[in-house]
Amino acid sequence: MKYERVIELAKRRGFLWPSFEIYGATAGFWDFGPLGAILKRRVENLWRELYVIREGFFEIESPTIGVEDMFAASGHIDNFVDLVVDCKKCGEMFRADHLAQDVGKESTRDGVAKLIKAHNIRCPECGGELGEVRTFNLMFRTTIGPSSERVGYLRPETAQGMFVDFPRLLRFYRDKLPFGTVQIGKAYRNEISPRQGVIRLREFTLAEAEIFVDPRDKSHPRFDEVSDTVLRLYPEKEQLRGKDEIEISVKDAVKKGIILNQFMGYHLALVHLFLTGVGIKPENLRFRQHKKEEMAHYAADCWDAETLLDLGWVELVGIADRTDYDLKSHAKKSGVDMGVFVRYGKPKVVERLRIKPKMDVLGPKFKDGAAKVADALMGLRPERLDELGKESIEVDGKTMRIDPSWVECERVSEEVHGEKVAPHVIEPSYGIDRIVYALLEHSLAEEAVEGEKRLVLRLPPRVAPIQVAVLPLLTKGNLVEVAKEVALVLRENATLVEYDDSGTIGRRYRRHDEIGTPFAITIDHQTLEDNTVTIRERDSMKQIRVGIDGISDTIRGLLDGKIQFERVGTLV
Repeated sequence: MKYERVIELAKRRGFLWPSFEIYGATAGFWDFGPLGAILKRRVENLWRELYVIREGFFEIESPTIGVEDMFAASGHIDNFVDLVVDCKKCGEMFRADHLAQDVGKESTRDGVAKLIKAHNIRCPECGGELGEVRTFNLMFRTTIGPSSERVGYLRPETAQGMFVDFPRLLRFYRDKLPFGTVQIGKAYRNEISPRQGVIRLREFTLAEAEIFVDPRDKSHPRFDEVSDTVLRLYPEKEQLRGKDEIEISVKDAVKKGIILNQFMGYHLALVHLFLTGVGIKPENLRFRQHKKEEMAHYAADCWDAETLLDLGWVELVGIADRTDYDLKSHAKKSGVDMGVFVRYGKPKVVERLRIKPKMDVLGPKFKDGAAKVADALMGLRPERLDELGKESIEVDGKTMRIDPSWVECERVSEEVHGEKVAPHVIEPSYGIDRIVYALLEHSLAEEAVEGEKRLVLRLPPRVAPIQVAVLPLLTKGNLVEVAKEVALVLRENATLVEYDDSGTIGRRYRRHDEIGTPFAITIDHQTLEDNTVTIRERDSMKQIRVGIDGISDTIRGLLDGKIQFERVGTLV
């Protein structure tokens, strides 16, 4: 399998290593080695270039541990669960719905339990009898402080940190919609039995953007920039009918209602731009719409950017319209206003009922609580008097139906300058670790060169860990001195260089082919005569001869794609 070849190369060359390896390792945890960490940072920084620089979404950083109230409000405590079952014989734990999926499509605990019993499903490891089906929350639980009384959780996403900061973010963005903010950081999910190597991790890095928009208008001001982008979509209807994906422009997909709105369409196109830009092959990329039964509890629509790997189609990015679920939930739980006052272009004159509480009625009925009831009544905005009896108010956690005799009403005309709205949220959520693995698999090629096998990692130059190798032809004398000077000049111009004098020149070329180094500079005897060097291109293995003067500008132009290799110097 190609997956095994990629992992073997990744371990051998310092991209990925199993965590805690000297203690036997633990499923769901991987270290990024020296080259893997650089590759990952390059992907993250390109992501920042797109979302922070181009889109103007400022980055924040919030704690990786969240308080229990935050996750209660977000729904993670109740909804972020899997159905699990234990083997009574060997004690192994399994996803109960996965064991039962071949015999039925039940998703409830009772339904899955019935399927397991009816079809006598046994432990796939030892054949033993399975126990009771139960729910298992995927968050890592911890306690905050020495008394261990306050419960906290390791965050399963970075999003909630941005949602609870919304009031301050709104002021930072001068109280205007739309605006976005981003965060890159660790997230944690206590997966039941992660068996897909680096694809399913218990600790991983997410890069998420939360774009807060006016729910009354989800047209994007820059939609025309991406409207002609053609995407490979796999809508819910095609999935249910057993049909293939469709290729369609973003403009037509929004017009036909396949994509919910322009904001969603814009960000699907942005995801496509990013993934193909860092090296995901377009022919192995699609956007699959979530079916109703798999839609998250907060989402009105959701698409997964998936790439085809040796393991099958794997999600790299989720793009969701989260509606106003998160902000309303946090507002209700915290008591903090999460709305936005949106001003009209010009004021409107409207008629409404003005409510005046009858304190002579409320006082005897509610006594010390009368003032709170009066405040709640004055916050109502019914359009008609006969609607008042259908309204309810909440006071000190208690909900009560309104008696119209509690108030006096009069109809008045008012000049209204705007209205309060609960923003909706568009969220692209990138799994950075999966993207890094996908780049390795998509880039790895094996070919025969002069009767020998050549492994080459065809990473785009902009993400390659080592950008340039500097190689003295011989490892002694003046060649070494000149090579080290060239390496120093390149480093001073922010190029990541590896000076390599270990082994024959052929072996050094092969070593750098395997780690994806796009260019190699060789210093030879001619260098001492005419101050020129050869530059070898990784993919074609062609070589050109150029002068040392200006070598930094030459390499930078090649790395940025602004200079074509064969036009730089003389082919040799």
